[in-house]
Amino acid sequence: MIIHDKRVSSPRSGSSGGQPRSCPTRVYVHAGEPKTGTTFLQDTLWDNRQALAARGIVLPGYNRRDHVRARRDLRDEPRQSSDLAAPWAGEWDVLTAQALCAPVAAVISDELLAACTERQIERAVRALAPAEVHVVLTLRALDAVLPAEWQEVVKCGDSVGWEEWLRGVTETASAPDRRDHSDFWAVHDTSAIIQLWMRHVPAEHVHVITTPRHRSPQLLWERLAAVLGVGPDGIDLSQAQSNSSLGYAETEFLRRVNERLKSDVPDWFYTRNIKSVLAQDVLRTQPGNKRPALPPGQLAWVVDEAEVLSANLRDAGVHLVGDVAELVPSQESAGVAAPAAEPADMVEAAVASAVALAGQLYQQMYPERLPREPLGRPRQALIQLEWRLLNGRLVQRGLRRASHLRTARRLRVAIWRVLMRPGRQRLPVPARPAEVLEVGSASEAA
Repeated sequence: MIIHDKRVSSPRSGSSGGQPRSCPTRVYVHAGEPKTGTTFLQDTLWDNRQALAARGIVLPGYNRRDHVRARRDLRDEPRQSSDLAAPWAGEWDVLTAQALCAPVAAVISDELLAACTERQIERAVRALAPAEVHVVLTLRALDAVLPAEWQEVVKCGDSVGWEEWLRGVTETASAPDRRDHSDFWAVHDTSAIIQLWMRHVPAEHVHVITTPRHRSPQLLWERLAAVLGVGPDGIDLSQAQSNSSLGYAETEFLRRVNERLKSDVPDWFYTRNIKSVLAQDVLRTQPGNKRPALPPGQLAWVVDEAEVLSANLRDAGVHLVGDVAELVPSQESAGVAAPAAEPADMVEAAVASAVALAGQLYQQMYPERLPREPLGRPRQALIQLEWRLLNGRLVQRGLRRASHLRTARRLRVAIWRVLMRPGRQRLPVPARPAEVLEVGSASEAA
């Protein structure tokens, strides 16, 4: 049975009859999960930032990287001393303070927030007080997630093969603390993730969106829009991209490259040059589309995992948008052995990679001199000058390095408010009622 976002609501006690400014800001934390359409949704949000702001939905920060940096701060991710990026200490406090400036609602989105521990979740929610915090999780059938996550592991520098990686996931699946023993389960043990967030956020503020089995970007966006309380129309989806998986031959080529890379290559260098250039820009665009499939014996296990998850969602009482049947694997997911990587396909991938790296090296050695943009009309020139003075490269880098200090964090939030003017870009968005009765339930679907 499809779980629709249709509700019979009772008025919130103390509500001012649809006056959003008298209610606390709502902050939606889109915490993943990875490989479930998160890249597409993030692109959609950022590509339509102005249109959403006009409807009262604010994206804190200046771009997606600000949300990544905030997540790194929240999760205490280590920073290598050779990393060219500025330190991220204090970034979560800056981003959440900007979110609290939203007149109606704000969205924070990073798929690796799914890996947060309870201590990190407690800090995340505390920093958003007194906002009404909502958590959004997008889910996808496990038979589709597993191959996608393996190639993502390879894209991040690992050299583990498909069968070996899958064996590690299945062997830890039954462990009660599997999030502590597996990077995969740290971000895909949905029941455990939900339980951690529900210790700090009420169940009716936890929204679970299922990803359509057959790619339907429009439907996925409509489901997120329903959670945010905005109409899906008038949003441009044409520029949004999904983080498409690599083909088997391309993944195998990259895996072999990783085997031969020196161990002292820092993660930040790999991410900027190998992952971004080879994996994202080159290998992902190759025509090969073969994907590794689940061994036939694993299909029953995946079905069991989907049934357990459906029951747990029912018991948790969270808000479901979509169809839990979409979490059940397709019979076509198994029965086909992982295809062998054809040498000819890997040669094509190697040639394309060499060409891309040569082009990148040339651009670094001989950068193109771009003509200076004209200042334009006086008002436009004044806005450009304002941005250069308040958020130029040197100012931005200096403030980031000082963001472990409260004064620097407050100054950054003040600058963001001046430049982005969140309070001027809004139309009232109806607040989601606190007391709801869902039409359709997970128990009926399970």
